[in-house]
Amino acid sequence: MRILVTGGAGYIGSHVVRELMDTRNHEIVVVDTMEKGNPINLFPENEFIEGEIQNKSVLQKVFSKKIDAVFHFAAWKAAGESMTDPEKYSINNINGTLTLLTTMVENGTKNIIFSSSAAVYGSPVYLPIDEKHPLNPENYYGYTKLAIEENLKWYDKLKGIKYAALRYFNAAGYHPEGKVRGLEKTPANLLPIIMEVAVGMKEEFGVFGDDYETPDGTCIRDYIHVSDLATAHVLSLDYLVEKKESLVVNLGSENGYSVTEIINATEKVLNKKLNYTLKPRRAGDPAKLLAASSRAKELLKWEPKFSTAEKIISSMWEVYKSSV
Repeated sequence: MRILVTGGAGYIGSHVVRELMDTRNHEIVVVDTMEKGNPINLFPENEFIEGEIQNKSVLQKVFSKKIDAVFHFAAWKAAGESMTDPEKYSINNINGTLTLLTTMVENGTKNIIFSSSAAVYGSPVYLPIDEKHPLNPENYYGYTKLAIEENLKWYDKLKGIKYAALRYFNAAGYHPEGKVRGLEKTPANLLPIIMEVAVGMKEEFGVFGDDYETPDGTCIRDYIHVSDLATAHVLSLDYLVEKKESLVVNLGSENGYSVTEIINATEKVLNKKLNYTLKPRRAGDPAKLLAASSRAKELLKWEPKFSTAEKIISSMWEVYKSSV
């Protein structure tokens, strides 16, 4: 198969490219603007086209030869920024995806695996969060993911495009064998920021609130290793090709770690103290977010292998400590 990976030089996209290379015999085309992508994450075996998916000439070049399936990661993802600059997120996330879908229809491409998010749920009504949980995003980023999912439903119904919408929880870690080493640009999540402090790229990080209704007062999150995510993406393509029906699943480890537990585990793995400051709560941070991933396990025959705190942290440290 000839596979298009949008945003394939980014953090998650590059891990999926690597998983495809290691487990399937596909021809891969990566499209990335490189605004967030890292050149280190491009593999010379694959075709690379630098450009924007809203640029029809870029897509015409990609689709000049038949594309059998698309893995779609090209999107802005900073929740806070989405609330102050919604136009940026409308244009890139929603319009970009619609341009891509239109081109798929024009060229007879029938399969797309979409990088969605647990942000479509908003604050949890119950835990763990399963796929039947109410959809009520609390930031515009989450809304763009939900809007894209709704459009995918219509393109399935009207144009026969089959999709897998994969709702991630907290992606972290690096390839267990070190095959992906490009650092994220301007990360906003806890663990990469901790790593930046650990290697001296930043002086400290903030812990936002210690008075939540959790055992140690800090927020609890479900961390999923990026290589476990990558495996689920590849299995999702297999599912679409075999079953010819669309799919919506959560991807989480079903294990929760508090901010304090992550800090303690990192200090243990790295054998060093971390410099951080307690800060006030941030608006919109729920005390707990935990996934129910039984549907992915059942339908995809998927099982996370690397999503313990120790494996996530140690795989990140191997990359970060050699980056400075």
